Amino acid sequence: MTDQQIVELYWNRDERAIHETDLKYRKYLYKIAYNILANEEDCEESINETYLRIWNSIPTNQPQILSAYVGKIIRELSIDIYRTRHRKKRQGSEYAVSLEELKECTTGMNATEEVVDCKILAEIIHSFLMSLPKEHRIVFIGRYYYLDSMKYIAEYTGFSKAKVKIILHRTRNKLKDYLCEEGYSI
Repeated sequence: MTDQQIVELYWNRDERAIHETDLKYRKYLYKIAYNILANEEDCEESINETYLRIWNSIPTNQPQILSAYVGKIIRELSIDIYRTRHRKKRQGSEYAVSLEELKECTTGMNATEEVVDCKILAEIIHSFLMSLPKEHRIVFIGRYYYLDSMKYIAEYTGFSKAKVKIILHRTRNKLKDYLCEEGYSI
């Protein structure tokens, strides 16, 4: 079934929409959730909550790209679940490791400043990503958006794990410099 047909089922409030979404996107959703949560039960909770959020949100939203829409929802939900479960300590999920790697590229802004700067910062980062060679962009997004392990990125790019690590290190440094050039103090 096409994404448009699935969205149409949601619009018509047809419960088959959830079944079709599950058939088409379950593996994709599980991968995103597991990279953040590293726990099967939490992944299942996140997937089920994602289906509920999609059901409740599609009548007011009509996503153009369903995979991106469901991916964004599960990513946000999984991060919320992770934060709830691990308030006091960070464990070895790809989410925690990725956050630690990016720590050097962020500042200690307060929440209000973060909200105000978020949209501008997103545009700057998008511009930075578009300036990267395609292979480096794939590696960077794989690591910091999809939270893939370096080993997994090496598998799907055909690079060695060492090359992936070097690309990420150099790209983080370039991002840090780029943000400074754009007026963000690091």
